[in-house]
Amino acid sequence: MKILLMEDDTILCESLQEYLQLEGFEVDIAQNGEEVYDLTFKNRYDLYIFDINVPKDNGFEVLKHLKAANDNTPTIYISALTDINSITQGFTLGAEDYIKKPFDPEELIIRIKNKYFKSDERIHYGDLCYNPYTKELQKDGETIGLGEVQQALFHELITNMGKIVNTYSLLDLLEHPNPNALRVNLAKLKAKLNLKISNSRGQGYMLEKI
Repeated sequence: MKILLMEDDTILCESLQEYLQLEGFEVDIAQNGEEVYDLTFKNRYDLYIFDINVPKDNGFEVLKHLKAANDNTPTIYISALTDINSITQGFTLGAEDYIKKPFDPEELIIRIKNKYFKSDERIHYGDLCYNPYTKELQKDGETIGLGEVQQALFHELITNMGKIVNTYSLLDLLEHPNPNALRVNLAKLKAKLNLKISNSRGQGYMLEKI
């Protein structure tokens, strides 16, 4: 799981980053809203952890802008703002959780694992078994490794199985976006994993249910 942590308290930020990394998470850090916008433009994340009282767009404003840009990455707020209005605003903006400071880092880990690592939500497709939270893919019980690009494409398609995924959304997952590269990567995925991927001209691609 790749996490973006926004916290302007340098000591707390580095401590949380180290703690999360020890649990096996990949963590990028930002100290203000502008840094979040830069990082989310360049990278895709599985989870945001945002403080609220930070400079250059606070945590509320940052999430509002990300949601307006159709970024629905799950978000947890960590904040010293404990009044009911702040908590309500956080959830209204679309946050999944709100942790009041000060808190034990272990509490954050427990909440992340409880919300995003539920084994009963694995996706089965033929002889494939995929955990969308750990992104572990197994075939007949054996783990399969995919390259970064194909992993991202597979994740997007299988978590939207039976739905058309917009072509532009898939192109954004490529290192050097172009339609030919997308077709080649999808063809390799189909061959490697025996996937039924259909193309809706002018709309996008869909992993068909079987």
